[in-house]
Amino acid sequence: MNLSLVIPLKNEAESLPELEAWIRRVVEAHRLTYEIIFVDDGSTDDSWAIIEALRAANPQVRAIKFRRNYGKSAALHVGFQAAQGQVVITLDADLQDSPDEIPELYRMIVEEGYDLVSGWKKRRHDPLEKRLPSKLFNAVARWMSGIPLHDFNCGLKAYKQSVVKAIEVYGEMHRWIPVLAKWAGFRRIGEKVVEHRARRYGHSKFGWERYINGFLDLLSVYFVGKFGKRPMHFFGTLGVLSFLIGFVFLAYLSWAKLVYKEYGIADRPLFFFGILALIVGTQLFLTGFLAEIINRNSPTRNEYLIEKEI
Repeated sequence: MNLSLVIPLKNEAESLPELEAWIRRVVEAHRLTYEIIFVDDGSTDDSWAIIEALRAANPQVRAIKFRRNYGKSAALHVGFQAAQGQVVITLDADLQDSPDEIPELYRMIVEEGYDLVSGWKKRRHDPLEKRLPSKLFNAVARWMSGIPLHDFNCGLKAYKQSVVKAIEVYGEMHRWIPVLAKWAGFRRIGEKVVEHRARRYGHSKFGWERYINGFLDLLSVYFVGKFGKRPMHFFGTLGVLSFLIGFVFLAYLSWAKLVYKEYGIADRPLFFFGILALIVGTQLFLTGFLAEIINRNSPTRNEYLIEKEI
């Protein structure tokens, strides 16, 4: 199979028929074998009934329905696990991503050898109060990750199948899939300018909190990517350094008391700082040790209740 199209959605009943018809028209015109995987993330409208009707008309439609809302990362994770295509492309269900981009994204993966191609909505139809924070957000992400992408949060992306099978998307990490892919060893990450269409139905599911959560997630991805397999290297290094600083301060005070007969060292700020550094150093070292144990025995965190599956 050439293509798997993974589409997470929540309450997008109005847009689904048009989206499915558009995808089918584009993909079949290019003679690509395909599957469309809708992942219903706890919709409360008629989205699932419409998906069932689309399946009746098109056997290439597959679908998974969560019993409740888990978030976009969870929807992408189960969609990636179900995907069978050589190339996996993700789209948002709100018609803001154009299916006309699919053939070129597919070509870049297959012919140019990219592991991942991310869309860049260079011209956006969002208001200024959404565009400015997004630019700042992406600039920080480029600096921290070392990946020269302009739009990390674009939902239109293409992947080799091996990429989506190798990474684990959880929490709200869908924004940082390129970073997860890089840390997994997939270095050929490209970008394509794509059309950003204005929303025609419903309303946006994202608020200002996504920027705060996104920054915290970036720190988490950076830490896990760099130290996830060896947490003792991070906590242990800080712990040993803090312990040595405290030891040096207390050793100096002890030497001053013994040699110079200084009194009242227990009242000096340096004494309390040395004690604190010893305690913090010990705690950091133990944190690293416990993190190593947890890392070696951690169960999967991606378990979701699926109500129905087509």
